[in-house]
Amino acid sequence: AQTFEKLAAVAADVFQVPAASLTSDSSPSSIDSWDSIQHLNLVLAIEGEFGVGFDPEEMDQMTSLGAIATMIENKQSS
Repeated sequence: AQTFEKLAAVAADVFQVPAASLTSDSSPSSIDSWDSIQHLNLVLAIEGEFGVGFDPEEMDQMTSLGAIATMIENKQSS
């Protein structure tokens, strides 16, 4: 849950939306400002905040905040 809270704060900053409005189901289809450019900005912000890196294939799998949080946790535990 801590990972998701940090992720939501990062995403809220990138997408300019209230963190409280974000859930694990939040995705590009539910956040108007989540386009390909902002997706890249989100990835860069996550990499900076969590100290993890993602390859292009993984970026394509970032379909929701919940999926991203799981990916971050998997990287941090390995």
